[in-house]
Amino acid sequence: MDATQAVPGQPGAQPKAGEQAEPDSRAEIVQAAELEAAELRNDGAVLGSPGRPINRRSPFTIGLFGAAGVGVAYVLARMLVDAASVLVLIGLALFLAIGLDPAVQWLMRRGLPRWAAVAVVALVSVGVVAGFLAAAIPPLAAQGTQFAHELPGYAAQLRDHSTTLGRLDARLHLQDRLDKAVSSLSAGDVFGGLLGAGKVVLSATASTLTVLVLTVYLLADLPRIRRLIYRLIPASRRPRAILLGDEMFTRVGGFVLGNLLTSLIAGVGTFVWLVVFHVPYPVLLAIAVAFLDLVPVVGSTVGGILVSLIALTVSVPVAVATLAFYIVYRLAEDYLIVPKIIGRTVQVSATTTILAVLLGGAVLGFVGALIAIPVAAAIGILLREVAFPRLDRG
Repeated sequence: MDATQAVPGQPGAQPKAGEQAEPDSRAEIVQAAELEAAELRNDGAVLGSPGRPINRRSPFTIGLFGAAGVGVAYVLARMLVDAASVLVLIGLALFLAIGLDPAVQWLMRRGLPRWAAVAVVALVSVGVVAGFLAAAIPPLAAQGTQFAHELPGYAAQLRDHSTTLGRLDARLHLQDRLDKAVSSLSAGDVFGGLLGAGKVVLSATASTLTVLVLTVYLLADLPRIRRLIYRLIPASRRPRAILLGDEMFTRVGGFVLGNLLTSLIAGVGTFVWLVVFHVPYPVLLAIAVAFLDLVPVVGSTVGGILVSLIALTVSVPVAVATLAFYIVYRLAEDYLIVPKIIGRTVQVSATTTILAVLLGGAVLGFVGALIAIPVAAAIGILLREVAFPRLDRG
């Protein structure tokens, strides 16, 4: 081979016909890098050593990472907004799991393994709900049918001004407003309303089943979840975090069980009162009051107003007596029942309770109002044990 000819791909090589000449400097740089890579590969350092770090103070780097941070924050915010409904269900299931955990712990102290204790609690809960539905659905169906049959009679009472409903209609013009509302509805509106109501029922049923299944799974894995949460805290602060977290879990569990008991008392009291005074639909109204009473402060008040309005179909004195009964019950629940059952565990003042329920209901609706008090209790623990001591030292 002629000495003046160079090997293709080597420095000084002449390009063939139809090829573009590559700058010698570029070829030399790549060739030097390949030789260095070969030496590193022979030395055992297959991937080499990292180069010089990026200058974090350069304007380009600062702008790049700033823009990336904004983009990541935006994506996370969109993900949270899109998954808000699912996150609410998960949070509610976790709330119920923490509330049922004391029952599981009680069974474990009696010698049962956790899986068996969770199974017993789940079966008992399902049995209670199934038994309640089996006892409540026949009266509900019968009373719903009775209400449908008595609707024409109520309409006739509206036209008769000698009756209680007739006098109310003379003052408030209830029938005229009802006729205007019905006449303004078209067939499409009625069909859309029925379709929307069906969607709401299906959505509520699916959400309820989802919460129940998640509650069982979270209840079974609650110790693992608890350990995972505490592992996210630095080791130097982990013991104190465990004390604070366990205290929060205790208060949530006490609130859930206590709230269920107070709702049961409200429902039973309503049923007895309505049966004694022959107010129609006692089972239906008792279930409604028990369900509404799950929301602290405002739940039993709304239920009492609803029952008092239904009691107007009997007589005005019965309606007034029913309203007085719920006022007395409201006072008894606030100053006797709740302090005895929930107050010692949760330890939240009346003012904090009202504010928490109002804010929780405004943010998350029924679920927010339901979990508002234990959340307020947890915030109170953090303020009293962490924030206030630091502020006092400062």
